[in-house]
Amino acid sequence: MREVDEFPCEVRTVENVFIPMRDGARLAARLWIPLEAVDEPMPAVLEYIPYRKRDNSRGRDTLNMPYIAGHGYVCARVDLRGSGDSDGVLEDEYCPAELEDAEDVIAWLADQDWCDGSVGMMGISWGGFNSLQVAARRPPALGAIISASATDDLYVDNMHYMGGALLSDNLSEATVMFAFNSLPPDPEIVGEKWRDMWIERLEGRGLWIEKWLSHQRRDGYWRSASVSEDYSAIECPVMAVGGWADGYTNAIFRLMEHLDVPRKGLIGPWGHKYPHLGVPGPDIGFLQEVVRWFDHWLKDIDTGIMDEPMLRLWMQDSVSPRSSYEQRPGHWVEEDDWPSPRIESRTLRLRDRHLIAADDDPQAGGSARSGSDAAPPRPVGRGEEAGTGLVRGDSSPESDAAEAMRPEPGEQSLKSPLSVGMFAGKWASYAAVPDLPFDQREEDGGALTFDTDFLTEDVAICGRPECSFLVSSDKPVAMLVVRLSDILPSGEATRVTYGILNLTHRGGSEEPEPLEPGRRYRVTVPLNGIAQVFPAGHRIRLSVSTSYWPLVWPAPEAATVTLTPGESTLTLPVRRPVPTDDGIVGFEEAEAAPELEVTPLETGDHQWRVIRDLATNVSTLEIINDQGSFRIDETGTTIRRKTDEWYSFRWNEVNSTRGETRTIRRIERGDWGIEVHTRTVLTSTPEDFHITAELDAYELEEGLGYTRIHSQNWHREIPRDLL
Repeated sequence: MREVDEFPCEVRTVENVFIPMRDGARLAARLWIPLEAVDEPMPAVLEYIPYRKRDNSRGRDTLNMPYIAGHGYVCARVDLRGSGDSDGVLEDEYCPAELEDAEDVIAWLADQDWCDGSVGMMGISWGGFNSLQVAARRPPALGAIISASATDDLYVDNMHYMGGALLSDNLSEATVMFAFNSLPPDPEIVGEKWRDMWIERLEGRGLWIEKWLSHQRRDGYWRSASVSEDYSAIECPVMAVGGWADGYTNAIFRLMEHLDVPRKGLIGPWGHKYPHLGVPGPDIGFLQEVVRWFDHWLKDIDTGIMDEPMLRLWMQDSVSPRSSYEQRPGHWVEEDDWPSPRIESRTLRLRDRHLIAADDDPQAGGSARSGSDAAPPRPVGRGEEAGTGLVRGDSSPESDAAEAMRPEPGEQSLKSPLSVGMFAGKWASYAAVPDLPFDQREEDGGALTFDTDFLTEDVAICGRPECSFLVSSDKPVAMLVVRLSDILPSGEATRVTYGILNLTHRGGSEEPEPLEPGRRYRVTVPLNGIAQVFPAGHRIRLSVSTSYWPLVWPAPEAATVTLTPGESTLTLPVRRPVPTDDGIVGFEEAEAAPELEVTPLETGDHQWRVIRDLATNVSTLEIINDQGSFRIDETGTTIRRKTDEWYSFRWNEVNSTRGETRTIRRIERGDWGIEVHTRTVLTSTPEDFHITAELDAYELEEGLGYTRIHSQNWHREIPRDLL
């Protein structure tokens, strides 16, 4: 990435200003104001998140905000209510009060003398979520948004649940917010009341994992801030951005399909990062695209951006499996519309551990049923309810009766060991540790696998693959995990994409239904979207397992799932190459403003270890993310951050699974200092989830060192709801 220190506009920085809310509370903002805006008002660009503008997000803000401001925008980084230096207590994510406050912030920005009345909003992750949510509320001054690494549906494609199954990232994200919500404002910003504000937060923010685990279905709690409930509510232009190594890219396809406003989609190889900081690379000149987007919509400058295709995607080439990559080879492809007319569905039937083109299967008309009972596979993309992204199953009384017939020849039963998933990586790669999936041969021993023959030509897929299975279970709750892998001539297996379905959610996640043991059901499992080339000479593998720990919490009992391969299919979204692909021009070199100046003080440590103790039969995934400590030179503030995670199980005892996280956060300057420790443990029985959590907060006192000023413990039991 190239640092840029000269811009069209000279910019001054305002370290803090308080923005009044309608109820009298004040939100803290850091501003970057072009000097020309005093005489010639300019549009404003808002990023609105809880990640502490004064210290934690300061490094990223320093790269982004001066760059955008230097191109003629007033930039504002605002701490949510209850976070950073803002008033109040943050009690949950995406609450109505958060979005109402955002409307007040936008109105305040639009009303300032240096603003021309037009405001854009941008953000990644939390800021990407609330950019969409605020757009759906249609504040008058909001002219356009950029939403990165975010989703339109809080249940379907967030870090809590996937296919109706509980993600371990639910615990991981709860840990992140447990730590953030326990930190005080900066005394240099809020003055002597900082300690009272801190105590108010420590006592009032609640245990978020308890809230999230209390809503195991897609109920009103999740729907209330999901813009997929009414895409028409968004009336301003939208740019949606993500990466294949992230967990949110499915939403980009839905937004491109369902929004009825000017829109652009961009998907690269990246994890959970802005594209100019993207890992795996290549990174791109994303901030240049940000300026082009807002120039067009907020300044009415024809930058040519709307003459370009709707969706630009990084078509990944084949690579050997690694847990981290600096670069993912590939090339850009473009689509003018989504769904794209140049992408066609190609159906493969599962047969004798092989994937066979449906038209070439000599047994398709034999042992496979035909007529009304056959339930042929639906085209890619049809496995979702319109506008919600929910998995649908064919569960009409007629089809259920057909599925309950005598056993089919060639059925295959599977009860995967809990070790399947220990090399799966994270649900979303945060590029902080080696968190991408490793060689899938480590996983396939506990799965049913189905391979194509060696490919005679390259096969490029683009979109969401989909599986249709005929299955039964011996337990009322069970899951299927499907993985699509690129099998290299060496035998190495690189995971390309995957999908998960809690089979009780086969008809949707609003009203899951238990399975009737022994009864056969038709289920559809959509996989995550991807653009990938399978080269000639390679094979495509579909792997099916009944567990994927620790990425997904296992079912309450170890279930045996029986699959009828001859009645099951994989449908691939195959993209035909077009002559214009070779002439596509990529993006400019990544640029940003100069980095924040910091002084390293303690070296960090990043570890990702799989530990198997053969004496106790306990296996553990240990994740150490120690960022050490450093001093922010311009404020004199020292920051210390450390997060440890452990996910373990004993042999094949599904209720031995255990997730534990611990964090340390310390902030110091001169004779002022605070330190917060958190610990969260999640376990389960067949009937309940068990949460144990601890919080200890310390204050630096002269002559005494760090003294504990607050301690709190939680013990909660939450009933399992077909999960």
